[in-house]
Parts: sequence; structure tokens; C-alpha cells
Amino acid sequence: MDTARKYSRKREAILEAIRETKDHPSAEMIYARLKPELPDLSLGTVYRNLAMFLRDGLIVRVGTVDGQDRYDADTSLHAHFICSRCGRVMDVSEPELPDIDKAAADETGCRIEGHSVTFTGVCAGCIELEKPAV
Repeated sequence: MDTARKYSRKREAILEAIRETKDHPSAEMIYARLKPELPDLSLGTVYRNLAMFLRDGLIVRVGTVDGQDRYDADTSLHAHFICSRCGRVMDVSEPELPDIDKAAADETGCRIEGHSVTFTGVCAGCIELEKPAV
């Protein structure tokens, strides 16, 4: 985090809430998780800090589920899977896409500075629920 910023307990708690989970929370999920320990926390504070973390490269936005952006503190190169039934977001090791950035640059003439890969479909848990009872 930028050391020029004044320390904020709420800001630190919001960032920790994202770092401590693998469920790729939304602003609303973070707010609900922290509200009991920070009763004066507002949803606006959560959104403002998420925007700052995104700008500073501390987190990434991984997709939108039911109209809510979802976030990840793991900024390493990896893909995500979003279940179209339950909205679960999961990490996926970066698939083998040799020289995808170079191929995109060659095709478009643009300077590629990064990419993201998101798979969508039905998660294993939802598939299991589809199976008929025996």
C-alpha cells in the first residue's frame, strides 16, 4: 500500500478480508463480513477502498456475478471459472496459451500489457445437484 497514505484500520481490514479468502468476494460480501467488527463501516467506504486497491494493483477484478463485481488479492497470472448456476468463482491455473500476448499484439498492432481468462459453465457442486436421487 502507498506509504504516503494515512493509516486506516478500515482500509487494512478490507484488504485483509480479500487476502484471507479464496471465494473472490464482492463489495457487499466484504461489507457483510466486516460490519460486525467495524459497526461504523459503510458500503461506500468499501467501494472507495476497492477502487484504490485496483488502481494500486493490490487486487484484480475477476468478473461480475449477479451484477456484483468480484475481487481477488492474488494478482499472479491465473484464470478464473465462474459458475453460471450458483455464482461460485474459482481459481484455475493459467492454461497453456503459448505467446498469447505476442499473438494478440501481432494481430492488432497494439502493445499488450496483460490479459485475463475467464471460463464459465456449471461447477462440480451444481452438477452433483443435477444428478437424480437413487
